Amino acid sequence: MTLPDTPRQETASQTAGPYVHIGLMPVMAGLSIYPQEVGRALAGPDTQGERIEVQGSIFDGAGEAIKDAIIEVWQADAEGGLAGNDGFTGWGRVATDFDTGVFSFETIKPGCVAAQGGRVMAPHLTLWIVARGINIGLNTRMYFPQDSQAHDIDPVLSGYVPQDRRDTLIARREGDSYHFDIHLQGARETVFFGF
Repeated sequence: MTLPDTPRQETASQTAGPYVHIGLMPVMAGLSIYPQEVGRALAGPDTQGERIEVQGSIFDGAGEAIKDAIIEVWQADAEGGLAGNDGFTGWGRVATDFDTGVFSFETIKPGCVAAQGGRVMAPHLTLWIVARGINIGLNTRMYFPQDSQAHDIDPVLSGYVPQDRRDTLIARREGDSYHFDIHLQGARETVFFGF
């Protein structure tokens, strides 16, 4: 078989689209494959550490809440280490509510994490966001407001984030909960990372 000499066009890049929930959040998509969403629980009943809830919304450039986003959460345990044998996975996945656009999850507050060169990273959650209209997942972090001294020595905050943009990465504390909104564009755009 001989192919024609006409040049071929590259296939257009695709966004996450409507099928992302079927693959990543099947229960939310109406499929009863599992009794609950995989990755919903970051900490088991025996996990050591301060129990917290994180909630927020993801906003587009027009200030509208995105109601079909998925957020993956990666974090250290309460001592700043990797997932252990006490029911702590260090990983979770949640989606924004189809009606309200709010996401929430329960976990434990992470500890400081050892970094290269003897440096220490402030307690944080690493978040990965995907939704319709986002061609490549976005990476960001959420830091805790009470750890301001650790923020000043954190290699990411002090080395890569301009001082006037740090507040886009710091949650608000509301009792035992933390509120963290993510802005994809605009004057309040959250800082995103390429890692």
